[in-house]
Amino acid sequence: MRKTLQESLPSNEIAVPYESNWEYLSDELKRLDLLIRFLLRRERGREPAGASDSFLDQLRGLVLTEEEIARLMADPAMDEQEGVGALHEYPELAEALDESGIRIGRRRAASHRQHLFLSLPFLTRLFDLTFIEEQVLFICLAPELERKYEKLYAYLQDDVTRKKPTVALTLDLLCRTPPEKIAARAVFDSQAPLLKYRLLQISDGAPDGPTPLPGRSLKLDDRIVGLLLGHRVLDARIASCARLTFPDTEWEQASVDEDIRRRTRRFVRSHFDRTESDSMELIFHFHGPYGAGKHALAEAVCHELGIPLLVCDLEKTLNLGGSFEEIFWLLGREAALHQAAICLENFDCLVVDEEKNRDRIGALMQAIRTFSILTFLLGRRSWKPRGDIAGQAFISLALPIPGELARKEFWLRECAGIDQVDGDMDWDGLAGRFRFTPGQIRDAVATARDSAAWRDPDDRRITSDDLYAACRDHSNQKLAALAQKIQPKYRWPDIVLPADRLQQLREICNHVKYRALVYQEWGFDQKLSLGKGLNALFAGPSGTGKTMSAEIMAGELGLDLYKIDLSTVVSKYIGETEKNLARIFEEAETSNAILFFDEADALFGRRSEVRDSHDRYANIEIGYLLQKMEEYQGAVILATNFRKNMDDAFVRRMHFTVEFPFPGEYDRRRIWEQVWPQGTPRSPDLNLEFMARRFEMAGGNIRNIALSAAFLAAADGRVITMPHLIRATRREYQKMGKVVIEGEFGEYAGLAETH
Repeated sequence: MRKTLQESLPSNEIAVPYESNWEYLSDELKRLDLLIRFLLRRERGREPAGASDSFLDQLRGLVLTEEEIARLMADPAMDEQEGVGALHEYPELAEALDESGIRIGRRRAASHRQHLFLSLPFLTRLFDLTFIEEQVLFICLAPELERKYEKLYAYLQDDVTRKKPTVALTLDLLCRTPPEKIAARAVFDSQAPLLKYRLLQISDGAPDGPTPLPGRSLKLDDRIVGLLLGHRVLDARIASCARLTFPDTEWEQASVDEDIRRRTRRFVRSHFDRTESDSMELIFHFHGPYGAGKHALAEAVCHELGIPLLVCDLEKTLNLGGSFEEIFWLLGREAALHQAAICLENFDCLVVDEEKNRDRIGALMQAIRTFSILTFLLGRRSWKPRGDIAGQAFISLALPIPGELARKEFWLRECAGIDQVDGDMDWDGLAGRFRFTPGQIRDAVATARDSAAWRDPDDRRITSDDLYAACRDHSNQKLAALAQKIQPKYRWPDIVLPADRLQQLREICNHVKYRALVYQEWGFDQKLSLGKGLNALFAGPSGTGKTMSAEIMAGELGLDLYKIDLSTVVSKYIGETEKNLARIFEEAETSNAILFFDEADALFGRRSEVRDSHDRYANIEIGYLLQKMEEYQGAVILATNFRKNMDDAFVRRMHFTVEFPFPGEYDRRRIWEQVWPQGTPRSPDLNLEFMARRFEMAGGNIRNIALSAAFLAAADGRVITMPHLIRATRREYQKMGKVVIEGEFGEYAGLAETH
């Protein structure tokens, strides 16, 4: 059992505690001076009379005299005998050393009882140092406190260039006999605390080969020097990727599920209430999306235990360069020096390719096992260790996106302290349409507050539009790299459809609006494991309003709309289509957007009989898409021009199927009337009834004709007239590949060519 100086002293001695760390270090310096004075007397006692006053004494360490050679060749037995009785030859030094040691020990004990911080005793307790190990550290620290010790060490080592203490010098100062020195050499073993914990470094700068251990120089680690001097800054080697925090997060403030809070608190209390002999190191792995409360939960645990938290970004750590084993070791030691728990952010950077990072994970776990009693690993992915945590408790805890009711509570909590919020805010709609974590809700409220202040610095009232815009801003925007983002412009009055079809579209919107009510409050969430999202099929000829309807719905719901052209997703290479779809749905999970798949029949056609490998993989692609759509909890709209080509099994999985008919004459007349912007100059003689009756076109073609006629008018009179409409219609016919029959233009046939 290793025994420290503190443990060897009686705890009931009455002594005055130290007022400061420096006062304590000053006492240790005085004791070191006594040890040096004793060693100087012993060395000088072996020299010829008058040698110390000679000119040669000024060249000590540079030349060898005959007297010194004679001393070196003296009988070792005599030296040992002199060493045993040396202190008795200098009774005043012996008495001073005894008194100094007793006084320091008693005052240290008194300081410890009053919980006063003394740096060297702190290190002794932390790393279980012996008295010899502690004194070795102080001998190395002395030159950092006063420069005179460099000269004294050089003189004692017979070498003016050796200003750092060597192993031999420390043993001479602390040991009296050769057997004691041999036994004390063990403190410089690689697995002994001084070197194991990198408290000091042993250098061997000899140009002519390795130097024996006694001749090697000792230097304190710079971080240990700073600690002994009372500095509480982080090690400079990891300061760029780590920070020390003192959490004040209460359990109620941790934005996670109440059951998770309760169970975590109960487990932590039970784990750390056990006796020290039964307890083991604890590792928490919190995984979930951004803002799910991983940091808050870790802070709540540390606040409960009353300990600081050393937070480190693993991604930055791996980019520091150098040995990652050394970096992890320094990180662990820093946590021990601050008596802090370790929190490792971005843990996924190690586990995303676990086999490649096997050595790094092992080195990290070794550092945690050595230094940390409590560690938090934070990431997005689930992970289970494989043989790296022997003797440690490992708890993996998923922190998912909360349900609609919980999200509504988080919205209300975040906005509770804001006076300027519209009283008729649709909290159910926000909670149902945006699958946000508590952190994202907090960010969105902050953005909405800033937006409201920018819009009106005097009012600063947060409106529904502010919050919806902020939510769209904080949704994942990476989907824009895989799909086309459409900014909704159309509203319900802009579309012309049969009343039944319009009612279907509104029902689809209600499906999104009232998710929280149906799934959460009415309990349907407990009856469904998949298919909680919304899947709709829009079928009809080109230009009948499928894309416009998707835009109207996105505007009504306040959601982003992303259009994916499936013809660009499908690949002839086996497996590539599934990869493309996987990327789209993975990004869509955090986009809070409506996915609009155009040209859906490019992939969702009827599954064929398997005649070759291509047929088999084509069916696999369809099955894979069906699986992803059932897993996705957002809204997916598929558009096809050929409803009859769609696979029946696929259509059955749709929540809604909306048929977009080709418009009849009445609907075409309504489209012609609504297609014009309010400020468009039009001639009073525009015969829109003739256009609707004579030309059987879809709404998309009518829109194209109106736009083309507007450009013709802009170059000719600045007012849209019938000749402009007739000419634009002729061009649209040509673009569609239809044969232009002059008689079809009726009374306006001559206008098609003359204007």
